[in-house]
Amino acid sequence: MSQVLIPEVEEERLPIAFGPVRSRRLGWSLGVNNVPPKTCTYACVYCQVGATTGARRDRDAFFGSDAVVAAVAERLATCRRAAQPVDAVTFVPDGEPTLDRDLGDSIRRIAELGARVAVLTNASLMWRDDVRDEVAAADQVSLKVDTVDETTWERMNRPIGELRFDTVLEGVRRFAREYRGDLTTETMLVAGLNDGETSLRATAAFVSALDPLRAYVAVPTRPPAEPWVRSPTIETTRHAAEVFRAFDLPVSCLVEEVAERDGPFPTPGDPTAGLLGIVAVHPMTVSGARDLVARAGGDWPAVRALIRSGRIAHVRHAGRTYLRASSEHRRRPGRSATGR
Repeated sequence: MSQVLIPEVEEERLPIAFGPVRSRRLGWSLGVNNVPPKTCTYACVYCQVGATTGARRDRDAFFGSDAVVAAVAERLATCRRAAQPVDAVTFVPDGEPTLDRDLGDSIRRIAELGARVAVLTNASLMWRDDVRDEVAAADQVSLKVDTVDETTWERMNRPIGELRFDTVLEGVRRFAREYRGDLTTETMLVAGLNDGETSLRATAAFVSALDPLRAYVAVPTRPPAEPWVRSPTIETTRHAAEVFRAFDLPVSCLVEEVAERDGPFPTPGDPTAGLLGIVAVHPMTVSGARDLVARAGGDWPAVRALIRSGRIAHVRHAGRTYLRASSEHRRRPGRSATGR
């Protein structure tokens, strides 16, 4: 009987650059994971990559812009060789990207590669002048605005103790006034927390004043950090969109997974490292992961070996089985998407 060996993808060297994945907002998005695993200012109850283990507010130089830019350049070259389009290079880590003190330098240097740069942020640090200045260099920025009620914010986003709600909201307002790129917002709805009429109208009024290019209304579609989290009903979600439109907002609803609708993520390069990089940020259904590995020429028994080793975990949600990077096996990302 032949033995299946666990692929040599070092735990210390999970990829900084992953994908591209099919984004609901950005097309083919090459992801950048620029902070250590689950390093965040929030511990959102709906977070698709699990519980926050590195809660902090202070910024730091984690991997350095040299490593980030090199990883992106390498991945872009791989995609070009594979004729794989990349519509945006997106800072969308399994934490908060603005905690990275080298973010501004990384954005500038990636833009010099000829790539369109996007940043998806929870907006909790936009009160800082340096963060606003650095993020403003991106072509597109998405700001999270789940609620404008402090009690709901504390229950839903669970900020670390040093953050002040009124300061966070003022930082969002200031960035929206100053920013000259494509500004979008995202509001995640959780049943029983922020999907009531009063909450929806207050949030829509605040978002409308930001004058975004588009306001996205989302619901949890992947396994949340807290098992009690539920998506609102379809009727409630449709009503939420109607409330936002009543405030003259261009609204789009994010209520399904692109991976399920449009097929698997075609990931150039080593399929096992590619899968690990993706599921660290974007949990995938087992069927989607199988398609990805098959299309990349990989071996599914090698993935099963990673599951047995605890590197990847099975998670059940809404009647589906997902693969997600196991939190106890996450480590510092490295330069190469193949672990070299």
